[in-house]
Amino acid sequence: MINDKIQGFSAMARKIGVMIFDEFQLLDMAGPVSALEISNMIVPGSYEVRVISQPETEGLVKSSCGLAVAAVSWLPMDYDTLVVVGGQGATDISERASVIDYIRRASRKVRRLASVCSGAFILASAGVLNGRRATTHWNRALELARSYPKVRVEPDLIYICDGNIWTSAGITAGIDLTLSLIAEDLGRAVAIQVAQQLVVYFRRPGGYSQKSSLLAVDPYGGPFAELLGWVREHISEVITVDILACRVAMSPRNFSRAFRKKMGVTPAKAIEQVRLDVARERVQQTRDSFEQIAVNVGFKSADRMRDAFLRTFHEAPQRVRNNANIHRGA
Repeated sequence: MINDKIQGFSAMARKIGVMIFDEFQLLDMAGPVSALEISNMIVPGSYEVRVISQPETEGLVKSSCGLAVAAVSWLPMDYDTLVVVGGQGATDISERASVIDYIRRASRKVRRLASVCSGAFILASAGVLNGRRATTHWNRALELARSYPKVRVEPDLIYICDGNIWTSAGITAGIDLTLSLIAEDLGRAVAIQVAQQLVVYFRRPGGYSQKSSLLAVDPYGGPFAELLGWVREHISEVITVDILACRVAMSPRNFSRAFRKKMGVTPAKAIEQVRLDVARERVQQTRDSFEQIAVNVGFKSADRMRDAFLRTFHEAPQRVRNNANIHRGA
């Protein structure tokens, strides 16, 4: 049950069009729609959400997983915000002249135009991303950059806002993007309540990396996952191989060998990756000084942390913070 509804909302509902097509990704649609639905529960009348498709395909539209969703015609074009989802069918749909024309006209009429995941290919095909910064799922970012060289693809970001056009990374990143749209429309407090109801983090900044270094170290929750969680919780401390080996009841030599075989990196490198992960979050999400962050995550000095950022992210902490502020509109 949602408590503490926000009172006093009097503006007309913003009409949101969520465009789908044959072989669309179900979660690309369901994530944003669910976030908007909960917004209406907190602030009644905030949004009128319509799932739309080409007039000739309105009705039941089949997703890539086989489930079908009812869609209405994308006409009339009277939307405040148009969200274009992604999925296996995005490449085919991006080559249809009627779709390209629709997106071009929509870009001139709607207040905001957004894409989730490979929906960016549809926007790019229509030319509306030319000269703009954009992102998509990390696995297709290179393809987007090669196919549309006029688009300034940034593959490691959760979402990007360039002017009135928003693009987001894969699948669940559509929720991050929608939370930011909600925050822009209804305020941060409402967006936080929506995130709490969805049981998601509010908020991963737009500049947050798609591929967390902690996930990269142990992507499947293997035998060292709990150990890495402990490292994160004690990140400000001096952590040695002996300490880690003791925690898993192994000799330092056997631990180092087993860890490297499983993880593909040495324990020291894994610890640095965790430190970088935490440091990057704090650089993006707080106003703490870089010296303070460096000490708190175990880098000892801002210079050492900066060197690690440049080596791993190819960006200095100041650039990372500036990008995060841009995405937040700070």
